Amino acid sequence: MRPTEPTDEQRLRAALLRGGGTAVLTGLWALRRHGLEQFPEPGDVHILVPDEREITSSGFVLVERTTRLPVPITRSGLPVAPVYRAALDAARRIRDFDTIQALLTEAVQRNRCTPDQLDKELRLGSQRGSALPRRALQAILCGAESVAEADAWEIWKLAGLPPAEWNVRVFDEQGTFVAKPDAWCDDIAFAWEIDSRTWHGEGDGYSDTLARNARYAAAGIAFLQTLPIHLRTQPDRVIADLRSAYAAAQRRPRPPVSCRP
Repeated sequence: MRPTEPTDEQRLRAALLRGGGTAVLTGLWALRRHGLEQFPEPGDVHILVPDEREITSSGFVLVERTTRLPVPITRSGLPVAPVYRAALDAARRIRDFDTIQALLTEAVQRNRCTPDQLDKELRLGSQRGSALPRRALQAILCGAESVAEADAWEIWKLAGLPPAEWNVRVFDEQGTFVAKPDAWCDDIAFAWEIDSRTWHGEGDGYSDTLARNARYAAAGIAFLQTLPIHLRTQPDRVIADLRSAYAAAQRRPRPPVSCRP
């Protein structure tokens, strides 16, 4: 009988056996165990062991010795690092910024951890490979909820405009909900929406976008719509559009609208 390749489950359990009784699963495989999926298929099995253990990486097992062994969470019978630790252990070994941004954003968006937990872990953990995760986390700490919004956050900075609030709820004079713009400048009631053609361009998404724009107009709110792809392919044009729309909003009287986190 030919030997068969081990299953993913067998690989995970074998890695933890190599690490000993205190080993903890971390990285991408741990994030899969937590139910997250916005990242490439995991490869090596990354485990954490106490710093005093004389264990080295071998084969598909990536062993990391640490003085900050996390208290594990049991997921389907395996000891797994908390999401904020697993996410940053993975992110420090990824060289693609978009992948890191998507990974960290999903962890926050799906309420598996908070931006503050990621920030604390990034400060306390190893600084090796931390430059890209630190850059990605800045947009999340400011309120970005997607990769496109993180791109928009960087474009906003390049435009040199006053700081905006991200993903706040806006209400009209009667207290009726208007929208939750991606970026909002409350002093001049200006909204910026990053509208994906896939989501907003057809079917119910298109109808919802038209209804939202009608509410903006009825409330007297100045707004600008931008496609996510233009944030990267035409950043200079987007910056020019932003500056023009912002200036136009400044010139008209501010409507009686309000915002809440």
